[in-house]
Amino acid sequence: MSVLIVGSTALDSIKTPKAENPRLLGGSASHAAVAASFFAPVKMVGIVGRDFPKRYIDLYKSRGIDLEGLQIADGKTFHWSGEYEVNMNNRQTLETELGVFETFSPSLPQSYRGSDFVLLANIAPSLQHHVLDQMTRPKFVVADTMDLWLNIALPDLLKLLKTVDGFVLNDSEAHQLTKETNILSALKKIHKLGPKFVIIKRGEHGAMLSTKEGLFVSPAYPLSKVVDPTGAGDSFVGAMMGYLSTSRGPVEKNIRKAMIYGSVVASYCCEGFGLKVTSRITRQAIDERVKRLQLLTRF
Repeated sequence: MSVLIVGSTALDSIKTPKAENPRLLGGSASHAAVAASFFAPVKMVGIVGRDFPKRYIDLYKSRGIDLEGLQIADGKTFHWSGEYEVNMNNRQTLETELGVFETFSPSLPQSYRGSDFVLLANIAPSLQHHVLDQMTRPKFVVADTMDLWLNIALPDLLKLLKTVDGFVLNDSEAHQLTKETNILSALKKIHKLGPKFVIIKRGEHGAMLSTKEGLFVSPAYPLSKVVDPTGAGDSFVGAMMGYLSTSRGPVEKNIRKAMIYGSVVASYCCEGFGLKVTSRITRQAIDERVKRLQLLTRF
């Protein structure tokens, strides 16, 4: 089965204490789609401007990503510029230029509307809902979010949560949404908002899943050096959805292993700027790192 992914397609300019890379391929849809493509066919929905480099289109195509849903509009591509501190958990947004993304209204090709697995990557919840309204009968829908939407679009997000199967957010966003400092208390409140599957991302400390089957703690793959963590969360959920879409049996049976694959692909993302490393690895390399992570967590 294929995975439908909708989100931002952007050009990222990233600065760290050791290097600076302008106008890299970025955006939530880009990172998630490339990550998912290691496991399943991907259909991507997004928008770029006329300035979007052809080499990035070629990169999508090299991963077999279906681009019928990618709009190319007159104007400039969404551009984000950010700077990381020595502690890579801390970053500052320097500039945001929405460009054509400001008027983005996703219209799904007919061939996309019957997709079984849908990832509503990080964009405005009103746009996520707009996409979901165009679907026929998806089997499993997951939505991602960020603190911005909790600040300026909370009613839209709460409406969306009643319609999705899974919800992904980080620990600070979980606190912001529920006003709970304890992660288990936060999970209980989020379930009451609608999602049956809730995943809280915790960066270098992994992720926690809550379902009716109970809790699962997914470790992050340990790295001795982090080059650029931008897009790691999107890579995590993209790989997870890709793995789930090709796994036999119910989602409940496979989601824990899917999260492990997500953690591994996210680790590769952190080892290079943008998608430079993620786009060059192989499924074999991913499988080998999954085996090493299994050994690290066995007891």
